[in-house]
Amino acid sequence: MTVHSSPTTFADRHIGARRQSDIDTMLKAVGYDTLDGLVDSAVPDSIRQDKPLTLEGALSEVQVLAELRKLANRNKMAVQMIGQGYYDTVTPPVIRRNILEGPAWYTAYTPYQPEISQGRLEALLNFQTMVQDLTALPVANASLLDEATAVAEAVLLMRRANKNKTAKDGKTVLDADLLPQTIAIVLGRAEALGFEVEVADLTNGLPDGDINGVVLQQPGVSGRVWDQSAVIAEAKERGALVTVAADLLALTLITPPGEQGADIAVGSTQRFGVPLFFGGPHAAYMAVRDGMERTLPGRIVGVSKDNAGVPAYRLALQTREQHIRREKATSNICTAQALLAIVSSFYAVYHGPDGLKAIAETVHNNARALAATLKHAGRELVSDTFFDTITVRVPGKAAKVITAAEARGINLRLVDADTVGVSVDETTTPEVLSAVAVAFGAGPVVSGQGFELPESVLRTSTYLQHPVFNTHRSETQLLRYIRKLSDRDLALDRTMIPLGSCTMKLNATAEMEAISWPEFASIHPFAPDSQTEGWRELIAGLEADLAEITGYDQVSIQPNAGSQGELAGLLAIRGYHHSRGDQQRNVCLIPASAHGTNAASAVLAGMKVVVVATAADGTIDHADLEAKIEAHKDVLSAIMITYPSTHGVYDSDVREVCDAVHAAGGQVYVDGANLNALVGLAQPGKFGGDVSHLNLHKTFCIPHGGGGPGVGPVAAKAHLAPFMPGDANKAAHEAGHGVAISASRFGSAGVLPISWAYVKLMGGAGLTEATKSALLAANYVAARLNEHFPVLYTGESGLVAHECILDLRELTARTGVTAEDVAKRLIDFGFHAPTLSFPVAGTLMVEPTESEDLAEIDRFIEAMVTIRKEIDQVAAGDFTVETSPLRNAPHTAAAVVSSEWDRTYPREQAAFPVSSLRQDKYFPPVGRIDGAAGDRNLVCSCPPLDAFEDKTAFEN
Repeated sequence: MTVHSSPTTFADRHIGARRQSDIDTMLKAVGYDTLDGLVDSAVPDSIRQDKPLTLEGALSEVQVLAELRKLANRNKMAVQMIGQGYYDTVTPPVIRRNILEGPAWYTAYTPYQPEISQGRLEALLNFQTMVQDLTALPVANASLLDEATAVAEAVLLMRRANKNKTAKDGKTVLDADLLPQTIAIVLGRAEALGFEVEVADLTNGLPDGDINGVVLQQPGVSGRVWDQSAVIAEAKERGALVTVAADLLALTLITPPGEQGADIAVGSTQRFGVPLFFGGPHAAYMAVRDGMERTLPGRIVGVSKDNAGVPAYRLALQTREQHIRREKATSNICTAQALLAIVSSFYAVYHGPDGLKAIAETVHNNARALAATLKHAGRELVSDTFFDTITVRVPGKAAKVITAAEARGINLRLVDADTVGVSVDETTTPEVLSAVAVAFGAGPVVSGQGFELPESVLRTSTYLQHPVFNTHRSETQLLRYIRKLSDRDLALDRTMIPLGSCTMKLNATAEMEAISWPEFASIHPFAPDSQTEGWRELIAGLEADLAEITGYDQVSIQPNAGSQGELAGLLAIRGYHHSRGDQQRNVCLIPASAHGTNAASAVLAGMKVVVVATAADGTIDHADLEAKIEAHKDVLSAIMITYPSTHGVYDSDVREVCDAVHAAGGQVYVDGANLNALVGLAQPGKFGGDVSHLNLHKTFCIPHGGGGPGVGPVAAKAHLAPFMPGDANKAAHEAGHGVAISASRFGSAGVLPISWAYVKLMGGAGLTEATKSALLAANYVAARLNEHFPVLYTGESGLVAHECILDLRELTARTGVTAEDVAKRLIDFGFHAPTLSFPVAGTLMVEPTESEDLAEIDRFIEAMVTIRKEIDQVAAGDFTVETSPLRNAPHTAAAVVSSEWDRTYPREQAAFPVSSLRQDKYFPPVGRIDGAAGDRNLVCSCPPLDAFEDKTAFEN
């Protein structure tokens, strides 16, 4: 007899607990007979949507990849010589296949638990060292979002850091040769914050008046390279700080910003092996002089030591300052582009200083050859001193040259009707140079004699001398180095990552497949629309699907992180109020339990933050809310609420909150970080929200990549649509469009095929099932662990949403065992810790997600129950908390096999607290890290090989 198995849908692969027997087991633990019964009890009737999602039916993986191939084929491949901050590059296949496409790297979480993140932290430390060496500045971060927003961060840093009495409140001066999108971004930020910006040609010196900070570009967007030391010195004499936006490849040949006297250097690392990606994701960088490191935005990897004195890496200083300082935070950047920074760092490791310089010299020599050819043919160059970009005057004929080049498969930059820009990169061939020359009516290509860089701008200092940049020359060596680092880490490819609020779920291979296809990855963000039909259809389709899912009228995918989506939504609210003559409406109400970036984003949007108290049950304190609304009703701009709440509960009063704010003339911002608990069940645009940001890297499966890429689309009702993000590449904003949020029109477009594919693979019914399954998993964990670690908050029905908060405070008071001890002990069981002490200190927030199967969830529960027994051992006096396996966790292999074992518990308990670990055991490369030592003695570049021979180095 032939047995026919039922077809398996993608949802069956995505949702972990899919077998009915597993679902029944979980429901029984929670006390419900059916999944729909559980959902009906957990989710308030007042917010439930009244009809299913009207999305296309679910497609198979084969069908989705075929549709993606059709879209990719509608993009027209060309040689990209537009430049303007974006360059084609060669991603070495060993890096593309093993990092960009390697799940050990792209499924990793932000390294807030450093003991299980040593591999990615070392790669990011290499990134910092690369930036520090090339810019000649001592401290760099890892990393920022894109070059334009990095310049905006630098401008704000200069405004904070400048203590000169006359210059402190002065204007910011931007060189006219900055990238146009950079100027647009800075002007938008300045308008919201109310400071003056002047754009000037700084080759003529600085303008009159008090100046807080100056921003230069090296090379300029025109391609011009010049000695900036004199204007930098003049700025310093007048009390101003100086930022230089610099091309790292050019800095292998020209004098770096630090040696010219700059305080800050910023830029993009895209051309170090990261594809164009139609505009992103690309890792930006920032480096600063001594004394500014403690106000540097973004994240810094620092060197510290573990409890055995072994060198170890950790995030240093302001790791999550937004969650600590909130409205006093200096930036709203929470995550960055870690995966792309890692790609760039490995590119530098692979090529080394000699290889990078050779690439730069080839690029420069090709640009010289083209310049000589055009000049020989009578064409006028804007500057005879350049690195890779030449700008050519062709009066009245620019469009004709652009068309002629495009006919030959080449994109050039249309500067204006009389001017064309040409940017050479490492992929440029002699045949391409000849074709460009023909498009200008010139040729054949001649030598580039006469266009040497002048001695005044030539670099004489060395860089990248650390062994890590001079060892891994063969592919074998690099492959083993990549593997060595990835083996040190715990990522989603090895274990459940039960982080509350961060949603670490399956990043399916089929969803990831298309991002590195050349037809998607090799498209310039400023390519003509005629060449990007596939991209724009994909983006429009995704935006339409997200609008349907959220219940809003319009979506923009431009924001390239959740924090930037917050800013975009708040700026839309600001623009709306101003359009109605309500400029006085600038107060933003934010519950005390909100995500920390909320308050920081509100400040960047020019708003004043007023905190609303939280009631004992975790809901908004209505008495305090009413009082705050009454006190600020004439100036109320908005309220920011997270739904479900940051406490992991569906508050039943959300409509009342929205109605009260609307009645006072305010707008409602619904933080969409927890949208994965709503999809298919409720729509924020229908239950009171005016605008939301979404996290594609949480709800819609874009992987975290060790802390980025992220995408934070903003969704809004129709009345806010005219104020949605504008296009930074336009000289003037079109009427009816808001402030640009990121450098390119579609932000980090390169990862959008992932979410597009996820929605198509799941369909409306599958997405709804995923939400229900996430609720079941969270409530199962809560029910199983409540007797061991009380669940802090539940809804009216005694249920949680997609996550639960485990309260350890009473246990800590009684035994001294902290939530951090539990987090570190979980490493010995092969688990990443839940979210530690957020939103409530002394707690752990657990989110199992829908993609974990029952066996893995039970393994986590077993680990937590075993840890509770160890806490009970402390309470019983079997050992003190200081000598317990909890306080000494995690345990390295070296510690367990040491002949000097003198601990009060056996080695077996340390290494194999449950029997299953005997077969599959992860040993962390380092023990518990001393974070305070690393902050007291800040080391944030690759240390000398003998840096830790003296184990007292970090004692004082």
